[in-house]
Amino acid sequence: MLVYKFGGTSVGSVINMNHVKDIITADNEQKIVVLSAMSGTTNALVEISGLMEQGKTNQAIEQIRQLNESYNATVYDLLQNEDPRKAVSAYVNRSFKLVLDLVNEPFTQTINNTVLATGELLSTYMFSRLLQQEGINAVLLPALEFMRIDRSHEPDNFYIQQNLTRLLEATPDADMYITQGFICLDAEGQITNLQRGGSDYTATILGAAVQAKEVQIWTDIDGFHNNDPRYVNDTQALSHLSYDEAAELAYFGAKILHPQTVMPVRSLDIPLRLKNTMAPEAHGTLITNQVNGEGIKAIAAKDGITAIKIKSVRMLLAHGFLKKVFEIFERYETSIDMITTSEIAVSLTIDDTTNLEAITAELQEFATVEVDDYMSIVCLVGHHIIYHPDTPELFQVLQDVNVRMIAYGGSNNNISLLVNTSDKLESLQKLQRYVFEKSMVKM
Repeated sequence: MLVYKFGGTSVGSVINMNHVKDIITADNEQKIVVLSAMSGTTNALVEISGLMEQGKTNQAIEQIRQLNESYNATVYDLLQNEDPRKAVSAYVNRSFKLVLDLVNEPFTQTINNTVLATGELLSTYMFSRLLQQEGINAVLLPALEFMRIDRSHEPDNFYIQQNLTRLLEATPDADMYITQGFICLDAEGQITNLQRGGSDYTATILGAAVQAKEVQIWTDIDGFHNNDPRYVNDTQALSHLSYDEAAELAYFGAKILHPQTVMPVRSLDIPLRLKNTMAPEAHGTLITNQVNGEGIKAIAAKDGITAIKIKSVRMLLAHGFLKKVFEIFERYETSIDMITTSEIAVSLTIDDTTNLEAITAELQEFATVEVDDYMSIVCLVGHHIIYHPDTPELFQVLQDVNVRMIAYGGSNNNISLLVNTSDKLESLQKLQRYVFEKSMVKM
């Protein structure tokens, strides 16, 4: 069994859906195919949900109707046979009628999640009927019948495996199983989701549940690049990465992969491959436990970082100070990315400022607090890079950049630098020239 995941761009048009059909049927392997919503749909649904929350009923209704019409046009172009076309159009209209019915309901998080789930439900239903029209033995597996998270917001792996196995065993002869990424149930049985990018995570959760031969994430780029192609020219795709290297890159800004994607498959040593839907012949990036080479392999950047400096003379020679600080962040469920300490100060970074005001208020009860926003973390990743002889020289390259914090040695595979977001582009380009264009590090 293989698990393939296709993102919103990959299923974002009739042409692309047919292209995906060709990719998944290129061999005779049985597959679970995980789909995102069509590109643009989730953004539209987020906007609709926002209008509902604000009580802007007429605007929400108008946007729902426009999206409904757009989907009906897509269905007409996608399906040539009259019977499946009618069936899918009816499903599309029922789906948007359900969203319309929610407009006048008191807004809740469950309503928001129900609205957002519409995109994945539509794309998978449409695509499964396209396959069936082409004579492919495809079965639609409703993710809400097996995908669930527990009270800690982690995948309920036992529940997922038991219920997924039950559904698969009911139709063992299917060639393709089509299911939704992103959406799931919570511990109370209410619709929720795995957050933006969660379809990648769905794919590896399912890959682990069925012990897949390989999980493939198909998107619109040839795998991980050695730098961010949005900001740096002439980047190169990386053919191989270890799980550790890929996890570091995903967490620190490489948008191609959801940060948690690697976790379900690494312990089972299931290969994870990143492929380009628009260039399926390209090798992509293969992610396994195997390490290929040392030194810096890739650079990524994560925006939206806020730095917090906590200073107190009470910290000097005092035990329990850090524990007190960390307990505040834990209480507000706010993760810390980087941390450095001195004798009387702790500096740390966060990427979620939802509870920043409350956190700051509690910290100020025993310390002076300084907050700086518009920061970015530039991350350099590679196997054992902290031991590579050329690595220390990179700090000379950035001598004209105001580096606010450095995390060096916390991981053998990662060096993180905190810079002002206004300095991010310069930092990425300088590091690109030093690390890759001059070939000073053997890759």
